[in-house]
Amino acid sequence: MNIGITCYPIYGGSGVVATELGKALARRGHQIHFISYQMPFRLDAVTDNIFFHEVGVRSYPIFQYHPYSLALSSTMVDVARYHALDLLHVHYAIPHATSAILARDILHDQGMTVPVVTTLHGTDITIVGQDPTFAPVVTHSINASDGVTAVSDALRRETYEAFGVNGDIQVIPNFINTEQFSRRLGCGIRRHFCPGGEKVLVHVSNFRTVKNTPHVVQVFKRLRDRGVPVKLLLVGDGPERAGAERLTRALGVYAHVRFLGKQDPIADILSVSDVFILPSAFESFGLAALEAMACGVPVVCSDIGGLPEVVRGSGGGFLCPLGDLDAFTDRTAQLLQDDSLRMQMAAAARAHAVRHYKEEAIVPQYERYYLEVYATATATARGHRSGR
Repeated sequence: MNIGITCYPIYGGSGVVATELGKALARRGHQIHFISYQMPFRLDAVTDNIFFHEVGVRSYPIFQYHPYSLALSSTMVDVARYHALDLLHVHYAIPHATSAILARDILHDQGMTVPVVTTLHGTDITIVGQDPTFAPVVTHSINASDGVTAVSDALRRETYEAFGVNGDIQVIPNFINTEQFSRRLGCGIRRHFCPGGEKVLVHVSNFRTVKNTPHVVQVFKRLRDRGVPVKLLLVGDGPERAGAERLTRALGVYAHVRFLGKQDPIADILSVSDVFILPSAFESFGLAALEAMACGVPVVCSDIGGLPEVVRGSGGGFLCPLGDLDAFTDRTAQLLQDDSLRMQMAAAARAHAVRHYKEEAIVPQYERYYLEVYATATATARGHRSGR
């Protein structure tokens, strides 16, 4: 198939998953056209069947704010026409689904059938979408899509509860390349971070408020107060990073913390880590936790959102009540101080990730869904034409 994919190209789970999906589909022989305002974060190479189409963002005196969503629709129309797209797959409800639906309707008027599949990733539903300013547009964009997927059953349920959605939402979980995300032996960077042989606690996120980064620092302080020899690696960047850095200084643990900023790939860092911590207030899925598990790192996470779907029953991590710093500290200390338990859970985490979330298990689900949506849309279009 010829598939157009639109996502936010910046550091974050939805863009990572969308880009990795496009790359995986290309390896399976599909023609993939990324449509965005800049090259996606994980799109490290453009091959014979991967293309990138930049959405032009121009300034006009009449506009106080550039109408990016309309420029995106126009670019989608152009790409669909000149590259004979079969389908548009957009990640995030607004503005991507809204723009894609407008593009689809324009193409329909030109005699083309290009259905829209919208994948919901979390923030578009849980935060942005429930803003009264956007809620009607989100509801319409979901209902008007030809197909809708969510990355977890928790997100699917929340979407039905928060919006007047009247169609089916297919749950297709996130996936990872389990060869890329695997524990790499011989990484010398551990000696650099832990010259005294300390254990490594790691947190990876985009440092938004929902990630509860201050809780990470507070748990780390408690571990140090207990005498646990551990260093903290904080990977990523975002609005809460500066506050987290100030907190490490205020608590007197700054000398034992490394702020590494955005890192890609992160498998080398995960490979030298002993425990991954994610005390988020909400996670629609928990891709960072899954990447850690695939690298053989046991996880300690909040028992909320989609995280239980990833962690529970895996034997590779602990789930703690949201905001319960005592529970987070106890579970993390247990793993850091019991090498046998940590190694057992590390092996279980890796096995669970490979068994349930490898690329080969998930990407075919998208392919089948594409074909189903395409067949329904084209049959409907033929019916409309014959009824004229």
